[in-house]
Amino acid sequence: MSLAPWRSSLARALHRNRSLVYARYLQLATVRPDGRPANRTIVFRGFLEDSDQLEFITDDRSEKIVQIQHQPCGEICWYFPITREQFRIAGLLSLIAADEPNETLRKARQTMWQNLSDAARLQFVWPPSGEVRSPNANFSPNPPDAIEPPCNFCLLLLDPTQVDHLELRGDPQNRYKYDKAEDGEWHKIEVNP
Repeated sequence: MSLAPWRSSLARALHRNRSLVYARYLQLATVRPDGRPANRTIVFRGFLEDSDQLEFITDDRSEKIVQIQHQPCGEICWYFPITREQFRIAGLLSLIAADEPNETLRKARQTMWQNLSDAARLQFVWPPSGEVRSPNANFSPNPPDAIEPPCNFCLLLLDPTQVDHLELRGDPQNRYKYDKAEDGEWHKIEVNP
């Protein structure tokens, strides 16, 4: 499989901004069941092997799970300060949970879990996010198994269908739009910034 034409620009931005830990942080927008927008910061974890799908992690006890199940469309907005570039990537979100029937995706979920830091894995055995905090809440539980993820751990995939890449350097600035056709081919056009 050949990679999408926007991948080289994104790889270059990631590489040139690699000294900034927060360059892997981006915003994900979804729609709540009542139609209101929801936005949160998530961490880019890589690409699903042999694909253009972006990988993230989430807890199936979080509010975003209901939003994604209600409306699987989402968009990320990612800004790279060193290179002064913005990527807006829209597409379909997929949750890879413990009951995933596809063996390849189940393995990807397990591999992602194994690649997390101990601190990141520990958050998945904390009390559920967004619930009223109890004075007895245990935020120092025993570490979870480093091999087998807990049932609430999900791999979140974004399968892009549109990419909007804005380079803020230059006069005028450069902006490119990429759209994925039904046959899977990507089409690129240059647009006004």
